[in-house]
Amino acid sequence: MDEEILPRRGETVDPILDGRLRIIQKKSGYRFSIDALLLAHFTILQEGDDLIDLGTGSGIVGLILAQRFGCGRVLGIEIQEDLAETARRNVLLNGLDGRIEIRRGDVRCPECLCEPQSFSAAVCNPPYRRLRSGRTNPDPERAVARHEIAGTVGDFIAAAVHALRPKGRFRLIYPATRTVQVLTKMRDRRVEPKRLRMVHSRPGDSAAFVLVEGVKGGREGLSVLRPLFIHEEAGGYTREMAEILSDLWVYPARGGG
Repeated sequence: MDEEILPRRGETVDPILDGRLRIIQKKSGYRFSIDALLLAHFTILQEGDDLIDLGTGSGIVGLILAQRFGCGRVLGIEIQEDLAETARRNVLLNGLDGRIEIRRGDVRCPECLCEPQSFSAAVCNPPYRRLRSGRTNPDPERAVARHEIAGTVGDFIAAAVHALRPKGRFRLIYPATRTVQVLTKMRDRRVEPKRLRMVHSRPGDSAAFVLVEGVKGGREGLSVLRPLFIHEEAGGYTREMAEILSDLWVYPARGGG
């Protein structure tokens, strides 16, 4: 293994999707969570789609999608240099250096990220918590990933709009309690919500996450998919969630443009 991608002190190399990908991440500090896998599963790309992943973290969503689909260009944007470096090492580790580029960038400056209208698809898993809401994690990586320190969901949507071509598709995952804010911000930027799916921890629980797909300049018409349950009432993953984790993916139909 190339010395550049060997695990360093305080790092783990974790297999995902039945070992088809391996992810370098810190034992303490930022680590990807199940919401990244949910976003990747929800995202349907066409062969040749160019993808921008805003706030790529360790690069996991872009890695999954590049491996799963015949993407064209994949660009991961990450504001934290240490995380951007980890993402670059993950690209190398998985043999995808010819297909994925990782770049340090700030979504609050969209024109600094890429040329306008350069991509046909965008994804993001933005920070969930408002500034000064709840305890801010003392670890800087986790703090920026969880709180809107370096950009709000509106900033991420604005960056996606800058990057996307007309009729380009945007997907994100966000707390279900903030669904109205997401849909409002999307429409304010002329990204029309087209698919929506609520994610529940288990049957009977309130929704924990919302997955949304929108089309830049799309026509009105929202498809609300059946809910996704992560756990059975008695514990353990539901069959659908187990299939997602094992990469036995079943894709929902794509909505109109």
